[in-house]
Amino acid sequence: MTKRLRPPSGHPPPTTAQTPGGSTIDLVALAEEICRRYRQEFGDERERYEPVTATQEWCIHDNLHLLNWAVLSLSELCDFSSQVAWLARVLEAREFPLERLARNLEIAAEVVMAKAAADGKALGPVLRDGAGFVRAGMAP
Repeated sequence: MTKRLRPPSGHPPPTTAQTPGGSTIDLVALAEEICRRYRQEFGDERERYEPVTATQEWCIHDNLHLLNWAVLSLSELCDFSSQVAWLARVLEAREFPLERLARNLEIAAEVVMAKAAADGKALGPVLRDGAGFVRAGMAP
């Protein structure tokens, strides 16, 4: 069954974030790489959702928020787990497989560890913990 998606609307997510150490992180570049790797792993989404452009837009949109929440959590300005739980509930209501959200968070951790500046590397464990949090909530 193919689901028709509308492009993201509402308040746009941030495109950069300031780390506690003062570095500015380009969230767009990271989100684009996360989505590229995600699409490689989950190519079946091209058949699950239409149009493909909206799928890509949602992937980037959600990852911009996830990355920003992770950065904010480093300064204790945001509870990352609460934000991830909220997103998981929204995605689950839309019948999006939560295992894929968990895997997306793992991919995000891998990308951040490989591409972010030293100050941004603290994001990797936050994102990886988010994947574990999603999986723990999926357990029977």
